[in-house]
Amino acid sequence: MSGRIGRPASAGLPNTFVPTAVMIETIFLSYAYNTGIFIFKDFNWKAQRGETWAISGPSGCGKTTLLYLLTGLRLPTSGAVVINNQALTRPRPRTGLILQDYGLLPWATVRQNAALGLRVRNFYGPDGTHAPENYLPHLHVEPWLKRLGLASQADKYPGQLSGGQRQRTAIARTLALQPDLLLMDEPFSSLDAPTRESLQNLTLELQAENDLTLVIVTHSIEEAAVMGSKILLLAPPPNTQAEVIENPAASQPGYRNSLEYLHITQELRLRLEAFSAPEAAPTG
Repeated sequence: MSGRIGRPASAGLPNTFVPTAVMIETIFLSYAYNTGIFIFKDFNWKAQRGETWAISGPSGCGKTTLLYLLTGLRLPTSGAVVINNQALTRPRPRTGLILQDYGLLPWATVRQNAALGLRVRNFYGPDGTHAPENYLPHLHVEPWLKRLGLASQADKYPGQLSGGQRQRTAIARTLALQPDLLLMDEPFSSLDAPTRESLQNLTLELQAENDLTLVIVTHSIEEAAVMGSKILLLAPPPNTQAEVIENPAASQPGYRNSLEYLHITQELRLRLEAFSAPEAAPTG
């Protein structure tokens, strides 16, 4: 994905923020590619601390672009992305990012891959950029390997693992850094259905256990319905306003077999189909 990484405009934005329960806020966010095509234009959106969000929409609507803006890997053309009361100018150490391709080192074991982020932090120390300022150097990954069912696989290499085990290793590596915001980009799309469902459930358990704010990008209507207590539906660009679908029943036991699940998937399907429907020809 190509695009201009611009400097965030600071005009009219406060230098300090009053602490609130808001974890994510986009303030008049605009982002354009080099072609001048705006993906977001004066886009405002908020996510509260501890919420679970799914971002869905048609291909090319800006789902992954928004995720990269939330990480600080891309910067707005104008406006701001504010995470935990701080306007982003670079990636922050307490944001975790999990991608579809796992990002594991093939020559490192599961244990070594899980500790990779901690080794980077230990090298730089608590500088506030690579690690939080209160970070104490350590390599404690064993509890995460155990929690994610990887203790017996700890000395194996990625090539010896199933897809689900590789993704669990990526999750362990991220959670070992103790993030408060977890961003996921199509993390389960390459997995078979039973493994995907198992990891979806595990991710929601980990989110609740660690009081994470979770944002997952997905093309799957069913996954959006399961993973997001709120669903941000993006439209073909430019996106100028946040369309939010409330989905409070998502965290309830047996949700996948409920009428609420059926209704929300039907609503999402209808809305997505509307984006691709041809415009009616003018009459008269």
